[in-house]
Amino acid sequence: MREIRRVNTKMSDAAPTVEGSEIALDADWNAAYIDGEWRRLEGRERIDVTNPSTGEVITQVPAASRDDVDEAFAAAKEAQVEWENTPLEERASVVRTVAKLLEEYEDEVREILAAEGGSAKSKQDIEWGGSVSFGYDAAQYAYRADGRHAQSQIPGKENIVERKPVGVVGVISPWNVPLKLSFRAVAPAIATGNSVVLKPAEDTSISGGLLLARLFEEAGLPDGVLNVVPGEGATAGDQAASHPDCDVMAFTGSTRAGRIVGKNVVDHFGFPALELGGNNPHVVLEDADLDAAVEAGTFGSFWNQGQVCISINRHIVHESVYDEYAERLAERAAELKVGNPVDDDDVVVGPIINESQRDQMMEYVEETVEAGGEVLTGGEADGLFVEPTVITNVTNDMAAACNEHFGPIVPVIPFSDDEEAVEIANDTEYGLAGSVHSGDLGRARDVSDQIDVGMMHVNDQPVNVEPHMPFGGMKESGIGRYNGEYIIDEFTEVKWTSVQREDRGYPF
Repeated sequence: MREIRRVNTKMSDAAPTVEGSEIALDADWNAAYIDGEWRRLEGRERIDVTNPSTGEVITQVPAASRDDVDEAFAAAKEAQVEWENTPLEERASVVRTVAKLLEEYEDEVREILAAEGGSAKSKQDIEWGGSVSFGYDAAQYAYRADGRHAQSQIPGKENIVERKPVGVVGVISPWNVPLKLSFRAVAPAIATGNSVVLKPAEDTSISGGLLLARLFEEAGLPDGVLNVVPGEGATAGDQAASHPDCDVMAFTGSTRAGRIVGKNVVDHFGFPALELGGNNPHVVLEDADLDAAVEAGTFGSFWNQGQVCISINRHIVHESVYDEYAERLAERAAELKVGNPVDDDDVVVGPIINESQRDQMMEYVEETVEAGGEVLTGGEADGLFVEPTVITNVTNDMAAACNEHFGPIVPVIPFSDDEEAVEIANDTEYGLAGSVHSGDLGRARDVSDQIDVGMMHVNDQPVNVEPHMPFGGMKESGIGRYNGEYIIDEFTEVKWTSVQREDRGYPF
């Protein structure tokens, strides 16, 4: 690993600071980043950041208080005015430089993702690589937040529609794909002239927040435009969503937590951009190419241990190919290597992030078996390592099917005709993503068009993200969309200005 460059940090008179910052797993991460200063936040509780594969504490980070969050918003609000008026190319250049730094620090970033989040190499590839490509795309949002000129029904009037930054964007990001899901909100917000207060998930405070602070600092972002406050959701997260200066809250997480966040931000008329849970169907019709359907189902279920909102939660398979599909999927699942991704690049299934997540998913498996489900392979856990698990004889109301299990678990549900497949797929409060396999693309489209999700993939699987395509769901899977013009809409406000260029007559 090459020598790490150090970044000069501004010293704070208000609180002890970190002497220097570096992009490495073993760097000093025990600080918040507020108004361009690395603050120790002495006197605060500390949060252990743990390697889920080994149980080793990597570092500690401060649990920011409500007052710390207030300071971050004060800094963001003050910095945003000047940042909005910064030339477009300067804004774009900062975001572009962060993408370049992610490329330069690839080895260090991958090490952090593997150790802090339990990310296998295949997950690192997508998270790191996707973050790089997303950064380059988001840099152009500075130029794409444009308005329009419109004619008027009133003689001599000119109509101008402008897009202005909303102001301060709050971001609460999750632990499952922390770097990418933080960056997909932070980069567009900054490119479009907003400032940001970011509260990363407790389990991934480095990759989900503090790492980005150091990269943006090295890229030359002015003080206060990005602030990172690690902390507990019930304290720092609630304060961020409730803060009157939070104009938009970009939250990614569970529907349960999203309801709380949404109510908090709406209470002061901020906008809730919520990407929430999913119960994503993978529908396999009887004329599907089973080789393709099984391979897609394997990836879509077991990438990142199933810990992703768009993973396959239910395999809905026609009864005529049900047994063959389930057996072949179980064979593929049993072949996947489980272990510590820090030590072995061949590992496909790494650890579950923490004990509570593991316990919940294993409870769903146990309840499903008690209700009549049959485990074809897996079904056990060793520490935080959960075996890839395939369960048959499942109905849509069993625990592993009706809940977002968020693990390497495959409940397989039979159906008899297309109408029943659609009915099963839609029988959930969620509507995030899905996939349909068929040898007849027209038929696959007919089925997919009837499934109520925000993202649908024909002859593929749901784990798909492209930086220019809308990402988000229907029903209780969220509000709003990420990426491209859709996130620009979220992070800007429309202003109509009319100019009367010649005298106008009035009725009185």
